[in-house]
Amino acid sequence: MWTAIMGFIGGPIIRGLLDAYNAKLKAGNVSERIAADTAAAEIVAQQHDVKVAAEIVIAEQGRWYTACIRPLFCVPFIVFTFKVIVWDKVLGWGVTDPLDANMWSVFMIIVGAYFGGRSIEKVARILKR
Repeated sequence: MWTAIMGFIGGPIIRGLLDAYNAKLKAGNVSERIAADTAAAEIVAQQHDVKVAAEIVIAEQGRWYTACIRPLFCVPFIVFTFKVIVWDKVLGWGVTDPLDANMWSVFMIIVGAYFGGRSIEKVARILKR
């Protein structure tokens, strides 16, 4: 019951800690206990990494000149996307020249970073193991 409640409230980190603790309790020999302790320590380290990353973001976003760099860098690409999709394609009111190959690469990097950055981090963490 506690596992279900804490899993719902605390998400994957709490669920991982509970799973590691349950594995430790069920471990019969020393090597299994060491593996369970290692898994619990890794989850605690991941929780600390998430906390530190959040603190860095808060510290960086605390000043207007550091908070506006990313959005200002993306504004031209947001305008371009709006123009191409809404103005040109949906409404049919214009024609926009295509981006050259270099700018298309920058555009795709920005879109990938905003919409797929966290997914890429998760996949990299899985592959790292």
